[in-house]
Amino acid sequence: MGTILFLIFFPMIIAFVLLAAKSDKARDMIVYISTAIIAGVSIVVAVQYFGAGEKFFPAHTHVVGYLMMAVEIGLAIYIIFTGIKHKKYLASLLAIIQTPLMIWFELGTGHEIESQANMYIDKLSIIMILIIGIIGSLICVYALGYMKDFQHHHAGEKDRRPWFFFVMFLFLGAMVGLVTSNNMIWMYFFWEITSLSSFWLIGYTRTGEAINNSFRALIMNLFGGLGFVIGIIILGNIFGTVELSTMLLYGSVYGDLVAIPAAFFAFAGITKAAQMPFNSWLLGAMVAPTPTSALLHSSTMVKAGVFLIIKLAPVLGINNFAGLMVMMVGGITFLFASCAAISQNNAKRVLAYSTIANLGLIVACGGVGTPEAVWAGIMLIIFHAITKSLLFLCVGTAEHHIGSRMIEDMDGLFVRMPKVAMFMIIGIAGMFLAPFGMLISKWATMTSFVDSGNFILVGIICFGSAVTAFYWLKWMGKLSAVVAGETDIEQSVHKSETFVHMTLAILTVVVCLIFPLISLYALVPYLEGVFGGVTDGLLSSSNMIIMVIMLAVLVLLAAMFFGKSKKSEVPIYLSGVNTGDNRTYYGSMQKEVQFTLRNWHMESIFGEHRMNVIGDVLNVAVLVVGIGAVVATLISLLGGVA
Repeated sequence: MGTILFLIFFPMIIAFVLLAAKSDKARDMIVYISTAIIAGVSIVVAVQYFGAGEKFFPAHTHVVGYLMMAVEIGLAIYIIFTGIKHKKYLASLLAIIQTPLMIWFELGTGHEIESQANMYIDKLSIIMILIIGIIGSLICVYALGYMKDFQHHHAGEKDRRPWFFFVMFLFLGAMVGLVTSNNMIWMYFFWEITSLSSFWLIGYTRTGEAINNSFRALIMNLFGGLGFVIGIIILGNIFGTVELSTMLLYGSVYGDLVAIPAAFFAFAGITKAAQMPFNSWLLGAMVAPTPTSALLHSSTMVKAGVFLIIKLAPVLGINNFAGLMVMMVGGITFLFASCAAISQNNAKRVLAYSTIANLGLIVACGGVGTPEAVWAGIMLIIFHAITKSLLFLCVGTAEHHIGSRMIEDMDGLFVRMPKVAMFMIIGIAGMFLAPFGMLISKWATMTSFVDSGNFILVGIICFGSAVTAFYWLKWMGKLSAVVAGETDIEQSVHKSETFVHMTLAILTVVVCLIFPLISLYALVPYLEGVFGGVTDGLLSSSNMIIMVIMLAVLVLLAAMFFGKSKKSEVPIYLSGVNTGDNRTYYGSMQKEVQFTLRNWHMESIFGEHRMNVIGDVLNVAVLVVGIGAVVATLISLLGGVA
């Protein structure tokens, strides 16, 4: 247990150290050393507990609980006064409602409930710790170079990088605490720290837009936090426990009754995972520096939401209202977020909608609640964390050097920034092409949807996946085009950024090569423990081996021909007489016409406003019906008891 506690408290201690570090040299040294330690200890934890199965850690004191309560009160007071200061009264109101409810429960019923195990670790939490410890650490290293450029571009503003890195490391510690908390009160504590940390990171620049977007994120996550509190109160008062493991165990005893608190916990996960109609907070987060986007999208924050829903999967499923609500919200979000991505030219917004869509697919897998669906959902979490962080960081680097994050401005990027372009292509390929892991996971997802009998979800994944291929291919085509007359500007990229890009690109390939081992030694044992050995419907080992062989051949071919191609430049026909620069030609009336490459974004068909309105309306209806069914069942249950 000591190593797990280290991963919670060490990043938080380093956060305060970085808050005091003002010089670049000191900050660089602290971040390099501390991230190496965090990543290393994450691997140690994985090795230490990998063969132990599910392991619980008993608690013998209430002191930690009281300390958490004090921090919760302090955070609530901060939110109340900050909301009033910025005239965001809804944030203050939610804090006034949520925190007193939680304190009332903790000092009342919660105080009488004896938690046998406040913390635990299993195969899924090990996977999450590796994602947080390795991917999160790499993002922090990348941020060193990126934030130097960021500060250079904002030279007239106060240097707030100590605060930025403070929040980044606080985030990492809170996430480890969240994924190892068996006591739902403890999980709620870390849950709220991640919500507040995202609020600080999104509002980092303190512009009007940043402040508005940070409060949007805070308010939506406070709504989820209120759902979390209601779930804890129901779980404690009706079932007499606050432990996640006991709740899952009660699923086989009390049946669909356990779906009542599970629905409220799932609602919290839906808001945290930025599902429609709560996705606008994640889109608004794009105003923050790129490392924030990468951290929120890949290794923390939104992954907390899908992690909780995947954990709840055994008490969800197609046969209860909570499972139906979750799977439909996820499916609808996947389809309409994918469609909205088609109309986007801003690279970060494409990545944002892609993230929302893929999170929707993971949420839907959790809602289906079968071993096959959960297997696919966990695989999606792993592959998405690596490839999406790679893409966000590449876009951030490109933006600082070409002065734009627009895809249409990436003409000739393969010439201007060949390494960055290559890494981006690897990331995009990892998102949708065979034999990379995301496509394999989506295939397993479709198989699980077919087996569940929910043909609405089958249709959704078929159409959504086709749309996904469309917008990724547009971007990949833009990146792979070689445009004449461009010069290489990649020499000015910080070495820390290139190191992180390369590491994530290698991880994208390596994880795909070893994913049969991940499935065999991590996922299958986890599923057998949770579902009682029902793993017959998983993707067959022969199919996985075939995909690995395909990837190995691709890697081998790339290694064989890397740097050996012979290229020659020849005049290009440009629908007229070439002026000689291969970029301009003489058109009609002997006018010079500039050659450009442009994509069709189909704004009139797949405009994000239209897609969001449709998705929001559908999901609001699903949530109203689902939560309504929960409340009706709860009232009926309480009436029967009375």
